[in-house]
Amino acid sequence: MEHRGACGGDSISGDGAGIMTQIPWKLFDEYRSEECPQPGVGMVFLPMEEDRRNAVKTKIEEVCASNELRFVGWREVPVNPDVLGPMARSAMPSIWQFFVKAPKRLDSDDSRDGFDRTLYLVRRRFAVELENAGLTWADSETYVASFSSRTIVYKGMVQSAVLSQFYKDLTNPDYTSKFAIYHRRFSTNTNPRWPLAQPMRVVGHNGEINTLLGNVNWIKARERSKSSECDIDSDLVDYDSTENIVTMCDTQDIPDFLEPVVDLGRSDSANLDSVFELMTQSRHRAPCALMAMVPTAYMNNPDLKNNPEITDFYKFHGGLLEAWDGPALLVYSDGKSIGASLDRNGLRPARYSIAKDGSVYMMSETGVIPDLDESDIVEKGRLGPGQMINVDLLTGDFKDNIAIKSEIAKRHPYGEWMERQRKDIRKMPGKEDRLYDDDTATFAQATFGWGLEDIGMQIQDMAGSGKETTYSMGDDAPIAALSERPHPLYNYFKQRFAQVTNPPIDPLREGVVMSLAMTLGRKESIYKVSEGGARLIHLESPVLNSAEMDQIASLADDAKGGFKQSTVSTRYALSDGPAGIKAALDAICDQAVENVRTGAEVLILSDKADDQSTLGETTYVPPLLAVGAVHHRLIDEGLRMDAGIVIETGAAWSTHHFACLVGYGANAVHPYLALETVKQWHGQDRTQKMMKAGKLADTTVAEAQENYRKAVENGLLKILSKMGISLLTSYSGAQIFEALGLGDEVIGRSFKGTTSRIGGMGFEDIASETVMMRPEEVKAKMKLVNYGYYKPVPKLGEYHINSSDLAKLLHNAIGMDKGVSAASNRDELENDGVNPKSVADYEIFKKSLATAPLANIRDLLEFDSDRDPISIDEVEPASEIMQRFCTGAMSLGALSREAHETLAIAVNRIGGKSNSGEGGEDVVRNKEILDVDEKGRSPTFPHLAGLKNGDSANSFVHQVASGRFGVTPEFLVTAKQLEIKIAQGAKPGEGGQLPGPKVSEYIAGLRASKPGVTLISPPPHHDIYSIEDLAQLIHDLHAVNEKAGVSVKLVSSIGIGTVACGVAKANADVIQISGGDGGTGASPLSSIKHAGCPWELGLAEAHSALLNNNLRDRVTLRVDGGIRTGFDVVSGALLGAEQFGFGTIAMIAEGCVMARVCHLNTCPVGVTSQKEELRKKFPGTPEHVVNFFEFVGEEVRSLLATLGYKKLDDIIGRADLLKTSEKQIDRVAKTKSINLDRFFSGVPNSANSRSFLKAKMEGGIEVPKEEVVHINGFSSDLDRELCGNVDVEKVIADNEGETVVTYPIKNTDRSIGAMLSGNIARAHGNNGFKGKISVQFEGSAGQSFGAFTLPGLKLRLVGEGNDYVGKGMHGGEIVVVPNPDAGFVSADSSIVGNACLYGATGGDFHANGRTGERFGVRNSGAFAVAEGAGDHCCEYMTGGVVVILGSAGRNVGAGMTGGIGYFYDKDGDFEDKLNTEIVKMQRLMTPEGEAQLKHMIERHFELTGSERADEILSDWETEKARFWQIYPPSESKSPIVTEGGDAKSLRVSASAPDGAMCFLPVGGEMSPEQTQRCAD
Repeated sequence: MEHRGACGGDSISGDGAGIMTQIPWKLFDEYRSEECPQPGVGMVFLPMEEDRRNAVKTKIEEVCASNELRFVGWREVPVNPDVLGPMARSAMPSIWQFFVKAPKRLDSDDSRDGFDRTLYLVRRRFAVELENAGLTWADSETYVASFSSRTIVYKGMVQSAVLSQFYKDLTNPDYTSKFAIYHRRFSTNTNPRWPLAQPMRVVGHNGEINTLLGNVNWIKARERSKSSECDIDSDLVDYDSTENIVTMCDTQDIPDFLEPVVDLGRSDSANLDSVFELMTQSRHRAPCALMAMVPTAYMNNPDLKNNPEITDFYKFHGGLLEAWDGPALLVYSDGKSIGASLDRNGLRPARYSIAKDGSVYMMSETGVIPDLDESDIVEKGRLGPGQMINVDLLTGDFKDNIAIKSEIAKRHPYGEWMERQRKDIRKMPGKEDRLYDDDTATFAQATFGWGLEDIGMQIQDMAGSGKETTYSMGDDAPIAALSERPHPLYNYFKQRFAQVTNPPIDPLREGVVMSLAMTLGRKESIYKVSEGGARLIHLESPVLNSAEMDQIASLADDAKGGFKQSTVSTRYALSDGPAGIKAALDAICDQAVENVRTGAEVLILSDKADDQSTLGETTYVPPLLAVGAVHHRLIDEGLRMDAGIVIETGAAWSTHHFACLVGYGANAVHPYLALETVKQWHGQDRTQKMMKAGKLADTTVAEAQENYRKAVENGLLKILSKMGISLLTSYSGAQIFEALGLGDEVIGRSFKGTTSRIGGMGFEDIASETVMMRPEEVKAKMKLVNYGYYKPVPKLGEYHINSSDLAKLLHNAIGMDKGVSAASNRDELENDGVNPKSVADYEIFKKSLATAPLANIRDLLEFDSDRDPISIDEVEPASEIMQRFCTGAMSLGALSREAHETLAIAVNRIGGKSNSGEGGEDVVRNKEILDVDEKGRSPTFPHLAGLKNGDSANSFVHQVASGRFGVTPEFLVTAKQLEIKIAQGAKPGEGGQLPGPKVSEYIAGLRASKPGVTLISPPPHHDIYSIEDLAQLIHDLHAVNEKAGVSVKLVSSIGIGTVACGVAKANADVIQISGGDGGTGASPLSSIKHAGCPWELGLAEAHSALLNNNLRDRVTLRVDGGIRTGFDVVSGALLGAEQFGFGTIAMIAEGCVMARVCHLNTCPVGVTSQKEELRKKFPGTPEHVVNFFEFVGEEVRSLLATLGYKKLDDIIGRADLLKTSEKQIDRVAKTKSINLDRFFSGVPNSANSRSFLKAKMEGGIEVPKEEVVHINGFSSDLDRELCGNVDVEKVIADNEGETVVTYPIKNTDRSIGAMLSGNIARAHGNNGFKGKISVQFEGSAGQSFGAFTLPGLKLRLVGEGNDYVGKGMHGGEIVVVPNPDAGFVSADSSIVGNACLYGATGGDFHANGRTGERFGVRNSGAFAVAEGAGDHCCEYMTGGVVVILGSAGRNVGAGMTGGIGYFYDKDGDFEDKLNTEIVKMQRLMTPEGEAQLKHMIERHFELTGSERADEILSDWETEKARFWQIYPPSESKSPIVTEGGDAKSLRVSASAPDGAMCFLPVGGEMSPEQTQRCAD
């Protein structure tokens, strides 16, 4: 299991490992007696310093005695500190155990539940008493790892194998237990500490809680709402008293008596464990508590259709408790049972085996338990999404998912309760009557901050087509705090997103696990279940129209439920001035508290004005400010669980607005003015004309309103999903944002717990800005202001850095004439029309940026050197500096071929690093260009100009993104660096997007997709869904190409420092920090504007964290996002960057004119168009781009000379040479409270410690980082042995012949086959290998078995595989069969893991057993047969064929745009499991389809001996009728699908052994030769 964890900066100290077991009573015999055979046992970390330790021990004894726990004694735990790493040793506590007898009063408690509850409460009392006694110290922590009469936890900052070496008890023969829970930690969201190792006290948690802040806030609110009459300090012993305390009393907010239940100072796992423990100490059984906290996706789940009681359980508890949402494998034990559960998305692996003797083994990877006899195993399974298993430790009963959940759910009649109590508000058609006349509506819109763009872009797209606006080119406008224009308060918040430690999820293709349903009303206690818990108003949508508001109002009638409501106005007199906002906010909060206290269960905060007069005389508290303040005030008063909050506002229209309101506490939003605007827009002559002309869908007013709501809902789902959250109830109040430009008084009042790193606006500033939006008076035919926030508006609108004017200035400097191109007279001009570069014009370009309006944080900084200037002649040459320059990851497809190749050639000329982006590259680019004539033309690249012999169009960096477009073995081995795209600045948390018109035949060929079909990449969650899995992908890439470094692309956000540390520990070579303003070819508008933070913040945090954790020397830091000049480069270097990425500005340097139509395929200069006629207008040459980079390099030299430094290396990380520019701060128009001191305070001063710039080798030798890359360790030894086999080497070298070899394999042998595939691809490309290599492996293969397999390579695994078998498979054959001695039915058992064949582009795959989730995801060419599959099979598939000979999970074929699937439906329920958004299903309709299926099953039988295949083939005429064929529209004309299709041959295999395609003539039988060839 060691590879699933990580070590700290010393490479020895583990992030954590631990084990929970039953208490080993025999080991503790001397502490037991007849009177108390099973005492309570505490495992505690104490201070190392003796006096401190003794004082703590004395206090623990006193607390025990005062609660009638009779102290038996202390035991120092035997340990061996010599096996620890330096970091672990320096932080090591003194580790002791103590023993207590049960109170006499609990002698009759045979269950020991009362005793354990007392131990639980007394443990929470320890921390308080130690604090009160002054026995807490910052440098030594007292921590109770466990205190129970049933279980004990041994854990620490150790590696896997070191745990039992350190704790000598674990090798003592007297240590016996019925169960063990083992956990190995990979720390990414917190820094490693001894107490954070796992298991925790009741839970082992492999995952992340994405909703932590909200969960903590809601638990606080829930605890506050408990009875205030509890006399909590009276009795922690009496059985009934302790039960009353945990179920009825507020145990969070009594810091003088009990340690709080939740605390954001703890890790997410520790908080989860604490709440779970509290619930198990109340009236919940452990599996029940976990079902409530981490619910499955039960809505329309075909697996639950025969168990309505389970669905009712989840519906009931979903109204009471917000899900702790995020990827998670949870293993738990309260000492009475042990079990495991998986999150609703199935984003962690969990395999289990059951032996004949009843032993149950559950593990993150199969094969981790050595020496299991396969003949003794009777069942092999896996946990699917949301599933659970449980073992009763008293009876030994094993219960699977349905059995344990049904048993729990039948304890109460949840369905009956809800039928009697619950009120449902379904969606209703919107009203057509208007609220205001047009002029009043426009005046209202203006006061709430609406601009012309909001209607012309957003409302038109949302109401017209039900979709968010798509836009391009990123966000080059100032952040709201620096803007000179007024902004709504929402614009000061940036959405946070998942990266690395937790994955985003997929709202487009996996929406079945998501829900926007919300509730209103008073919520009952989660600790005592009763019928009252069902009495809630359930909302189908959080976006309410006026009809639904009326229906909610009607429920105030006692006969309809008696849900009392009240409305609080958020408007106040304009005459009160800016200072009036604080009094208004106080009044709002006071009234809200009073109304809820007097029984209001629906609280409406409204800024609605009845008429123009009210609009003119009053202003309003921004709804986001109001809801945050009211939400937190109600929590503080213990009233938040008593009412739901509805925001009735005119100031919400964008999806980001709704996300902010819900994120800060709203249960629902009534956007009355947005709906009014839809009506206004619908009635306009222009709109009606567009409908009549067919440019807009013809809709009614009600339909347009519903379209708008649909767009908002889809946008909300997207925003939730990018943080990995499935349920809006979990997002509500979770505050998953970072504030940028808000001051402490605002944060402390309305947004408690939100990060705000640069200070900023106060209440009066906000009030003033709100008033700035108001028109002076209402006028006839009023028009809104065009603020130009999205599209630049010359002179009047918002400043945009990348303007057409800026492009002109740069073009003048680099010698570009945009009129010169292949479409004009380029061939006739000297030097292809490239004019001499102009230093004077570059100075003008620089000055235009330096004197422009403020836009970025770095604009507020200036240099403050500690040296005198030096001569520029002493500074390193520009040629050295330019080697640090990179281009942004702009894909071929987003860019034209001309633009993409020109950038690569130019950056290769300067020795920099060009980036392929996620679209792959043509193999023709892998070789030097050597056929250039005297005019700079090449027959190989006839579309390019200005070439030189020796140029290379091969990108230095080849990107591997979630879509896996163009990722083939040859693509991987021809890279000098491989980049894993976790996120992109323009839309972090989302996949890439390429509009259909840009998917030409050429682009589709490179991406193995269908021409004209829009490509939306999945979010990066298939093989990057945890830090361990990112480490595995890094391992895969290091295996296939050992010479290439691996970079990981992240986007700036709070917490990126700990994420960067995790990535460094995962063996990345480069970490790229992108700013949230990055460019893009196409993205939803709200994503461009509202996600991701400035790179200055992320870079400083990442550099600091890596330095503080001794990891900085392991990685190179690269930064990009709006870098344009030498000033930007030097600023980035001072904050820690070693390399610098140029994106949009590099495009401008090759001719981009900032037309901002990239997503429309209409770029006027052919930079971002795939249209031939526009591509010919491309004006750029490599020389233009080189000219630009030379200017930047020389500018950097000049700045270094001014600073007094000779090399860029000398200033990297020297943030002490930066300071706030008072002159620039004075230019900030909105507030004088921007403060960058906090921004700098955490950056370590590295002036005298520069060793982090070099990589440390064994023996302490330091070498330049670019000279070394990380090399896989022992996990690739088997691959190395295979590659070094003499016979294998000969076949590759000779490119002929064949060899057969056999090796044993175990789960620590990872990425096996990738290294061999890399060697073949390096020698012969993707398809040039003519030899045959057959390898048989026997055992349990580690992750990514058979990755990147090529034609001519056959891998046979006798045993089982883990996740990612066949990842990136390009050809050849992979066969997986069980051990011949196996005692289980192979067709019903799991044999491989999740995401197998991810990104496969060819090859044949056969598994004699079931696969996991997401089988065949992004398959574009493999032919595969398996005997069952989990959820999301064939997801995003674009080619190939998949045959499933057993049951499949839900959501089959989601996003499938190519290829064919065949599914065996014995139970008749397949239709319920198909996602019909794109694909269709039918029986076998053509002879060709039947022939394809039958031949693939016959081949499967020949290769695997499958009993299932044999049964089907033996009764083919009957069994074939059980198959469904699924296909997308692109395959509808295939003869496999439709009689008389347009193909002449039928493909039945991805490739034959010789690499040729294996076809069958349509209507013909296979010849004997073909039969043998395909069978071979």
